[in-house]
Amino acid sequence: MTQASSGKAAGVVLRTWRDMPVCERGEGIYLFDREGKRYIDGAAGSSVVVNIGHGVKEVAEAMYRQAQKVSFAAPHVFANEPLLELGRLVADRAPGTMRNNCRTWFTCTGTDAVDDAMRLTRQHFVASGKRSKQLIIGRWQGFHGNNIAVSGIHGHTGRRRIYLPMYINSPHIPAAYCYRCYFEMTYPDCGLKCARALETEIRQQGDENVAAFIAEPVVGAALGAVPAPEGYFQVIRDICTKYNVMMIADEVMTAWGRIGHWFGIEDWGVTPDIIATAKGMTSGYTALAATIAREEIWAPIQESGVPFLAGHTMDLNPVSCAGARVAIEYMEKHRLMENVREVGVYLQERLRELLEFKIVGDVRGKGLMCGIEFVRDRRTKQPFDPGLKVSLRFQDEAMRRGLILFHCTGCVEGVAGDMMLVTPPLVITRAQVDEMMDILTQTTAAIQKEIL
Repeated sequence: MTQASSGKAAGVVLRTWRDMPVCERGEGIYLFDREGKRYIDGAAGSSVVVNIGHGVKEVAEAMYRQAQKVSFAAPHVFANEPLLELGRLVADRAPGTMRNNCRTWFTCTGTDAVDDAMRLTRQHFVASGKRSKQLIIGRWQGFHGNNIAVSGIHGHTGRRRIYLPMYINSPHIPAAYCYRCYFEMTYPDCGLKCARALETEIRQQGDENVAAFIAEPVVGAALGAVPAPEGYFQVIRDICTKYNVMMIADEVMTAWGRIGHWFGIEDWGVTPDIIATAKGMTSGYTALAATIAREEIWAPIQESGVPFLAGHTMDLNPVSCAGARVAIEYMEKHRLMENVREVGVYLQERLRELLEFKIVGDVRGKGLMCGIEFVRDRRTKQPFDPGLKVSLRFQDEAMRRGLILFHCTGCVEGVAGDMMLVTPPLVITRAQVDEMMDILTQTTAAIQKEIL
């Protein structure tokens, strides 16, 4: 791999303590370092971000035009036109009964969007006279962001255990993870026990205390692209409605065309109460996130006269909103969701060829959000010793061969298990899938030879 100066030498802190190549430019599904080496971006910009591909000039030009007018409008005294336009655009594409029946709060990151969804839930119930509702139930092997409060709700063991003394630990239920079913049952004979576990948890905590349940339609960083089975979110929706519990869909990764719909939850045919989203909304061209909720959720807060108690200095930013609007319009103009539905099926078919290798235990996903799970023993699903760092080694080997991937760990009780996300930009073609698969096949063969 082409090397650059270390983070220490460069005067910055990088994402890892290892040397990294310096990215120079991008074009479509490709990135180029300053030494001229080309990489296929099989991770869409690290972790399911760059949906429209790299180097789309229309987005940069829209942001530049807005910056020439005004780049910052203090959100405590001003609205701005790109913000209003983006709000209308989101409402017109919201899922189910949310469509044109919602309002959106725009913030900076996916973590912020989840944190604000939590704040919105709490403030709604306080304004509605139900102050006891304050618990938010999450799932083990789910991930919702990187601040201290959110760490108490998500179930990614590796990212939360060091901070355990610093946050309030929330209730959790098992993941909807058919490959390693917590209940040791088989779908559909299981009767979706993983979904029905939510009702048990609500009753045990007291429904008067439970405010919300949060889940990703397809679990990303914590499980390597595991979609909930058919029927799962229908059961979850019914339970949340029964106990007056907010259903929060974490669509930070799955929205904006990633699995073939504007929002991933549409694949299950249900409407959540609140959506937290980011990443693909701007395709990584700028920092922006959103918390979207039905009008009925916002109404008691507005009637109380108390402002929404959330936000940062850079929220509602006009330059970011201008970039997001053009990125979303680009997806529509170039019919990228149609491409996801077609090429996504092809990618999944090609990925299943990797099941010929002994170390590949499972291939899963929806649309262009796919994942691979590595095992030492396919029959028993025994994971590799975490000390081997199989997924990191796989990521490094693929990078050396010119393919960027995103490695994941912790699918087995939070402490073991190696996975790989394969989530290329939504502009990828079948020929480019073949190009990517050549490297994936070579990488799998090399790693299998090395560790078995």
